[in-house]
Amino acid sequence: MQAGTLGDTANPWGVATFRTLKTVEPRSATEQAAFAKWLDQRSDRENARSDRIHGAEGVIPVPLWIVLLLSAAIIFVFMLFFADSAERVVVQATMMGGVAIVISSTLLLLWFLDNPYHAGIGGLRPVAMERGTRILDQEAAVVGGKLLVPCDERGTPRAG
Repeated sequence: MQAGTLGDTANPWGVATFRTLKTVEPRSATEQAAFAKWLDQRSDRENARSDRIHGAEGVIPVPLWIVLLLSAAIIFVFMLFFADSAERVVVQATMMGGVAIVISSTLLLLWFLDNPYHAGIGGLRPVAMERGTRILDQEAAVVGGKLLVPCDERGTPRAG
C-alpha cells in the first residue's frame, strides 16, 4: 500500500479460496453454520482489504487540491490589502501569520490524511498484523507446532 501498487493486481488468495469453496460440501447443520460463518468472515476480510486499498490511493482528487491551493494564495493576497501604515508591524504580522498558519496547517492535515501510508510520525503501520503474527507464534509454541506463514512480506503466496 505504501508503494501505491497493491490495487494493481488481483488478490492472490482469491483463486485459492475459490478452489477451496468448490470442494466444500457442508452436510450437517453444524457444518453448514460453520461454513456460513466462515463465508461471512471472509466477506468482511475482503471488504476491509478493499477499504484499505481504497485508502492507500488517496481520496482527495487533484482538482480539489488545485482549488485549495488557489484559495490559500487568494486569501494570503487578500490579507495584504489589510496592511495599514498606521498600525504597528507586530499587529499586521500577527494577522498575516495567524491566517497563514491556519491555512498551511489545514493543507498539511489534508495532505497527511490523503497519504496515510508513510514512514514517520502518524503513518499507518502494520501493527495489528505484526501483533497477530506474534500471537500465532506463541500459540504454535504452546501446542508444539511451527507457524508456517503461507506468504512473503508482500503477500505473495509461497510455493509448496
